[in-house]
Amino acid sequence: MLAGLVPVRAEGAQGIAMHGSPALPAGFTHMPYANPDAPKGGRLIQGILGTFDSLNPLIVRGQAVQQVRGFVIESLMTRGNDEAFTLYGLLAESIETNDARTYVTFRINPRAQFSDGRPVTADDVLFSWELLRDKGRPNHRQFYAKVTKAEALDARTVRFDFGGQGDRELPLILGLMPVLPKHAIDVATFEDTSMAAPLGSGPYRVTTVKPGASVTLTRNPDYWGRDLPVNRGLWNFDEIRLDFYREANGHFEAFKRGLYDYRVENEPSRWHDGYDFPAARGGDVARDSIKTGLPKPSEFLVFNTRRPMFADVRVRRALTLLFDFEWINRNYFFGLYTRSGGFFAGSELSAYGRAADSGERALLQPYLARLPSEILDGSFRLPVSDGSGRDRGALRTALALLSQAGYDLDGNLLRQRGTKIPFTFEILVTTRDQERIALAYGRDLKRAGITASVRSVDGVQFDQRRLNFDFDMIQNRWDQSLSPGNEQSFYWGTQAADLTGTRNYMGARDPAIDAMISAMLVAHDRPDFVTAVRALDRVLMSGFYAIPLYYVGEQWIARWNRIERPAATALTGYLPETWWHRPDRK
Repeated sequence: MLAGLVPVRAEGAQGIAMHGSPALPAGFTHMPYANPDAPKGGRLIQGILGTFDSLNPLIVRGQAVQQVRGFVIESLMTRGNDEAFTLYGLLAESIETNDARTYVTFRINPRAQFSDGRPVTADDVLFSWELLRDKGRPNHRQFYAKVTKAEALDARTVRFDFGGQGDRELPLILGLMPVLPKHAIDVATFEDTSMAAPLGSGPYRVTTVKPGASVTLTRNPDYWGRDLPVNRGLWNFDEIRLDFYREANGHFEAFKRGLYDYRVENEPSRWHDGYDFPAARGGDVARDSIKTGLPKPSEFLVFNTRRPMFADVRVRRALTLLFDFEWINRNYFFGLYTRSGGFFAGSELSAYGRAADSGERALLQPYLARLPSEILDGSFRLPVSDGSGRDRGALRTALALLSQAGYDLDGNLLRQRGTKIPFTFEILVTTRDQERIALAYGRDLKRAGITASVRSVDGVQFDQRRLNFDFDMIQNRWDQSLSPGNEQSFYWGTQAADLTGTRNYMGARDPAIDAMISAMLVAHDRPDFVTAVRALDRVLMSGFYAIPLYYVGEQWIARWNRIERPAATALTGYLPETWWHRPDRK
């Protein structure tokens, strides 16, 4: 083997890490967060709030059943969920790359096959890459277009070259590429929504579909990869049924009646006092509070800077000051929420409250003049109100910023100085919690002469308007890992600002953001990587693109005790694929 190549073999389960080396040694028998002796059988019913009109999660159109990815459609490699970003062999028997990661070669496991018995080949991998590059979701198109050359070296070996782009994450991104069967895909209709059961190589097959209501996945008894170390103790249920609910209260009431097996709770008031029902009191429902090692998933109110009223950063900063977190947290959420000014809350990647070190300042040197000094020196803090809902200090500071941006109070209305047009905008919401927060925020804005109307729409319309940037302000969450990478361009890179379907909802167009993302992607070791991510966090905070709302430091999971989970929890938190049905329970 050539010097610098990194072997990854399914039999030995050696992997590839974004930084450093994989944690698991060659020859490991199972993932540390899985129970290799977990019993097989039974059924898991998952209740999902929302609807669907497609079984293809790899296209822009439609509301897809996301669980198809992973349960039905596999990738070349799979994540080690106890590590920041490490992959281990799945469809790929081995992976090779060089130290500069200018190319990657995958060798497919000879046992790998689709559920119809046809083998997975290099042609299938190349077909999938080309199809998703040209017709897939925007993130696929953006990432896979970085490949400068792709070729099959033989029937089971495929190589991708990157043309010296300086992006060390690309071998891992290709490792996570969904692999589709060339013989079963109609390229002409791939982008159309469809209820046809997709053909995959994964542990489950789609067997029953009730449009908009439920999807049933049945374990494939001939699944080729059931004995791989990465799969031992996973995929334990014979059947998984996904039941969809249109309304949040009905969704919860169905859980209380035992109509589905577990729920992830996101509402503090419900977690605090909503589980006082007979099954929970009697021990038939267990509640798990799980601490993860990931950045905490924070909620934000997002400014659409494509709208003229939000184009000025002073306006966005003023409106951030007017959000009374203390009042909302105390009156709505029993004080269970925490707040952070950054986008990687509660992790080593966060710049909030940290002074920029010499490495960050070197990266930020071309942009230092326009970054607020308090964000650079770590003294910046989100405002803390007196909790009265009428904090005069925050109001005075906000009005001063708005005056600098060209707005004056005229009686009870804030008007643009030149045009006399009142400052008004719309907050788009889709859940009861979002509506409550928007209405409370609207009350705070009214004290500054700003009129914020709240429009509630169903989930489908909300998603379509969000994807098309057809809103003034929305509530959104960007989930982050301990190894953010190319997806950051998808979240807030310049090229994503006007590309429908990306998650750059705020419309950020900042060369400093693009430069920090590039620095992340070329970092060779973890310390340099952390420095680049903190620098990115600092630039994002400086732009005041979104109002930080809150986060919970734990995952809240409620489950009927007929469902059991391993004693060990992954770094990433709960993983239903590691759970099983207790044989002694119905």
